[in-house]
Amino acid sequence: MRELIIGGARSGKSLLAERRAGECGLQVVYVATALALDAEMSRRIEQHKARRSPEWGLVVEPLDLAAALRRQAAPGVCLLVDCLTLWLSNLLFAGDAASQAEAGEAIRCPRLAEATQALVELLPELPGRIILVSNEVGCGMVPMVPVSRLFADEQGRLNQRVAAVCERVTLVAAGLPLTLK
Repeated sequence: MRELIIGGARSGKSLLAERRAGECGLQVVYVATALALDAEMSRRIEQHKARRSPEWGLVVEPLDLAAALRRQAAPGVCLLVDCLTLWLSNLLFAGDAASQAEAGEAIRCPRLAEATQALVELLPELPGRIILVSNEVGCGMVPMVPVSRLFADEQGRLNQRVAAVCERVTLVAAGLPLTLK
């Protein structure tokens, strides 16, 4: 089964994903997409690590998520991906998309398009259980800064495409899960 858990910042989406992974009875592999690029992100990563079972495996993959999932997926394994939002951000800043947006240029981001397509095509084929965490960023105002608008647009498109291939989609608000699908 594939599940997408979405919500705003500090909504409880990661906690819900971790709880569901821990309760599923399978071997859990945590697939982290975050990079510790500053002290604050290092602290956040450490907080996430402290909550997880020491029995869980860990794979850090900031860019080639489809390849990491293909390598790790197995019938008796639950892959917990936290999170698609940071993965998208990594892809946008790894190429020229962010600088193109800031310069007011037409956005050409083949790496993002290819990576997203690879993920969406792969998810239905994977054995085992897959839990994906992603931020819902489309409930607020349209951002004023071009790169932020690009990010919000791409995050919304990514969430829609992943939700379409998942059997379950859950929105978390104020720590409360709401099943959307």
